[in-house]
Amino acid sequence: MAPTNNTTGNRPPRDEPTVYLTVSQAVVRFLANQYTERDGQRTKLFAGCFGIFGHGNVAGLGQALLQAEIQDLDAGREPTLPYVLGRNEQAMVHSAVAHARMKDRLQTWAVSSSVGPGATNMITGAALATINRLPVLLLPADTFATRASAPVLQELELPSSGDVTVNDAFKPVSRYFDRVWRPEQLPSALMAGMRVLTDPVETGAVTIAIPQDVQAEAFDWPESFFAERVWHVARPLPERSVIERAVAIIRSARKPLIVAGGGVIYSQATDSLAAFCAQTGIPVGQSQAGKGSLVYDHPQSVGAVGSTGTTAANALATDADVVIGIGTRYSDFTSASRTAFTNPDVRFVNINVASLDSVKQGGVSVVADAREALDALALALSDYRVDDEYASRIGELARDWDAVVESVYNPAEPAADGSLNQNQVIGLVNTLSDPRDVVVCAAGSMPGDLHKLWRTRDSKGYHVEYGYSCMGYEVAGGLGVRMACPDRDVFVMVGDGSYLMMATELVTAVQERLKVIVILVQNHGFASIGSLSESLGSQRFGTQYRYRSNDGRLDGGVLPVDLAANAASLGVDVIRANTAAEFADAIKVAKASETSTVIHVETDPLIGAPDSESWWDVPVSATSELESTKKARATYESWKKIQRPYLRPSE
Repeated sequence: MAPTNNTTGNRPPRDEPTVYLTVSQAVVRFLANQYTERDGQRTKLFAGCFGIFGHGNVAGLGQALLQAEIQDLDAGREPTLPYVLGRNEQAMVHSAVAHARMKDRLQTWAVSSSVGPGATNMITGAALATINRLPVLLLPADTFATRASAPVLQELELPSSGDVTVNDAFKPVSRYFDRVWRPEQLPSALMAGMRVLTDPVETGAVTIAIPQDVQAEAFDWPESFFAERVWHVARPLPERSVIERAVAIIRSARKPLIVAGGGVIYSQATDSLAAFCAQTGIPVGQSQAGKGSLVYDHPQSVGAVGSTGTTAANALATDADVVIGIGTRYSDFTSASRTAFTNPDVRFVNINVASLDSVKQGGVSVVADAREALDALALALSDYRVDDEYASRIGELARDWDAVVESVYNPAEPAADGSLNQNQVIGLVNTLSDPRDVVVCAAGSMPGDLHKLWRTRDSKGYHVEYGYSCMGYEVAGGLGVRMACPDRDVFVMVGDGSYLMMATELVTAVQERLKVIVILVQNHGFASIGSLSESLGSQRFGTQYRYRSNDGRLDGGVLPVDLAANAASLGVDVIRANTAAEFADAIKVAKASETSTVIHVETDPLIGAPDSESWWDVPVSATSELESTKKARATYESWKKIQRPYLRPSE
């Protein structure tokens, strides 16, 4: 291409042809040519780019995406980096993260925002991605690099520093952060970002901030910068000596238990796990991220473990003498705030690609890919199996819990008026959905109830975001799941609290003709925090949606909020269901439909799920004049006596 003037002032001689593009055009072309590869299978790293345009990115990345789209369509091909218009910047990140999770971290989206509030809206999404170890590329615009007209609209001015912008707030919640002040910096920033996005250990949010003037600046780029680039996603092999140490500990176990985390699913190790458990008889409890790593009716499956676990998994955890953690980071819910594993002689073997997680609980650290490690253990333990007494107890506990689930799915004495509780709603969705359908949730009381009660039939059928448990994730996450898996129906389970936080991406679903089925549970408040508040002696204070009464408290009548009407105004189909028969019919209609449907159902927030007989450490006021708080404090102190540090080396 014939050179023209640019703001860099010169072009150093190069030994290869160059392409004259703006920084934004270079970003779009580069991203469209990035691929991942694992086990010989190649995948486009970026499915596309979400964006909301403002003065910071409309003339930069906005122009570049438009130009690329027109060029691709004029050439008779699909856009190589498709653009999707979101409605909220945080929600766009949630959709990208949900897509990445469904794709086992092998594919994600880029997300573009304008300066100021558009950028900072993404920070919550960045934290969610990094905490859950899921890749997403964030491209927030920044204020002028040249400062030619500073301060510009939405610019932060600090008297103590001239080079800080609001985008610096991304640093603590991003796995990699860079700011491109000059075009020459773009290649190194993008290459470093790709390395982090495609590394299972390092992955999370990658944030590359680009000032708005730099986005529109032109530069001569080496053609090699835009060549197809394949990033190999490795499967780290376990060291032989480490496997030998792990095998020695497992062989000594009489009551072993596996805790399966999200790493099992991301590694595509579910078949290896099923085979290993069938061979050894070792039972499997599952974290939120790991639920689905073993189907619910596998003989060694005992369901969820921890604070929201089943009585089966938690009973086995209490007595376990060896706990084998696979792909789990042992969050407080998984370990029941370090009260789940109370055998005084308990030891841990931890298999994880990240050493950060493999050394927890004083365990023997096996830094390796989950599938490779499981296959190595299976070979070394070919003659090991739990004894018949333990195997019999595993089966008995699992059957007992399944009976409990059945009893709450189909209560012997349903409400006289036919109204439903949340357990029944979950049961109807679980029963009437197809095995490959996906349930999506994130916050409120439903994640815990789903963890206990949902009968997983497919490794990708359960999608609950519980690393950050972010209210508002649900609808946006469901959109991302549907984008990743258009051949699966997606059931978004969301309470009125989370729905009111962020339902806007229903409009995006309508725009893109993407079908999601939203189960909108109306219980007029925060059911989860209400229950927690009551258990902590705080009497559900501030957790109900009520009028303020004459005495000044929020305990008046129910607010006249019609969320079904709100959903209809966003362009989706809406069905109101009040009884089990109506709800079942609504699911059948939604399944048969080609458009998004919201099923609105009212439930009683005071009817909870079966007790896990477990604990979650939330401190209770040490001094109070309220009798309810004093009672809760006594319960809290009794649990604290059981809590353990797990510092003793397992070897």
